[in-house]
Order: sequence, then C-alpha cells, then structure tokens
Amino acid sequence: MKEFNIVIAGVGGQGTLLAAEVLGTAALKEGMNVRVSEIHGMAQRGGAVTSEVRLGDAVLSPTVPDGQADILLGFEPLETLRNLRYASEKTLVIVSDERIPPTELSAKNQPYPSIDEIIKKIHCFTKNAQVVDTRRLTEKAGSSLVQNTVLLGALAANGKLPLEKQSLVEALRELIPTRHVETNVKAFELGYDYAINLNAKRL
Repeated sequence: MKEFNIVIAGVGGQGTLLAAEVLGTAALKEGMNVRVSEIHGMAQRGGAVTSEVRLGDAVLSPTVPDGQADILLGFEPLETLRNLRYASEKTLVIVSDERIPPTELSAKNQPYPSIDEIIKKIHCFTKNAQVVDTRRLTEKAGSSLVQNTVLLGALAANGKLPLEKQSLVEALRELIPTRHVETNVKAFELGYDYAINLNAKRL
C-alpha cells in the first residue's frame, strides 16, 4: 500500500490521542510503515485537538496534506466541520452526534447547528458520511468515557480501513489500563455492530 491518511478531530478529553495511538499500534502489528502527529489547541479540557495517522510505504511526513484524507473521524461535529479542508469526494467521514458547544458560540450568543445542517456541509465535500449515535452506545457500554473506542469500532466496520479488526482489538488491550479494557472492547464491538447494521440498511 502506497499511502492511507486518517485525520481525527475532536476536543480535549475525548480520547482522540489514544485513538490515534491505537491505529498506529495496530498498523505496526501488521508490519506497516506509520507516522502519527498530534496538534493540540488550548491545553485545557475542551480545546481543539487534531491527530493525523498516515500509513503506507510512500509516507515520509506525519502531516496529511489538505484534501488528502481517506478518513475523517470526527469526535465532535463542529470540530469535524473545522477540519473539512482535509476532505475530498474520496473521503469517508464518520462523525459522532455528541455535541460539545465551544465557548465562543455561547460568548457570541450563537446557536449550535443541527446535525442535519452539519451533514449538509459535509456533503459539499463528500457524500460518504456516517453519523454514529455515540451517546446511546457509550451508555450501553457502561461508561461515558469510551466514545473513542465506539468510533474506532464504527471505523473498523466500514471496510475502508486497511487494518484488521483483530489488530485494533489487540492494540486496545495493550494500551488501555487493565481495569478499563473490557468496557472499551465492549464499546468497540458496539460501534462495530452499529456501523455494520447502518451499512446493511443502505444496501
């Protein structure tokens, strides 16, 4: 494989960096060349965070060029919009429906756009977009802190990611503290099944 680019967009405290680490570790398990970069916004919880994961023999730089993302994994809808410069018609966008309104919206007394409005804007770049009901799935998993693994599961189910599901689960088990492993694996499987069922309905 020459090159495969993943951009993860969210805010501090959502586990975006761990998700990037899981993807990178899974790629190493499969003998792939991998580069991972992390861009932090505000240091405090709630600041914008973007991670980039690049896989493939031709990859030398850790940063994804604009318009070259194969996958945009959005942990927060507005942050997904802010990172659409990485997307093109080839990009698969997977976005959580859980909204974390940024402070500037309330400061300017502006409303948070609806998910439908956000998807409409995403469709200006790519028609290949999927919304994941992360709030419901994290409740089902038993923890509000496993949104990242729910989204990784949904990503694994879409068939575009050039990584085996088993490699991702093994990476999760390695990187997550033992007491939280089973909850995270359950969240991953819930996200995986959710995306499988969603894709089946589209056929």
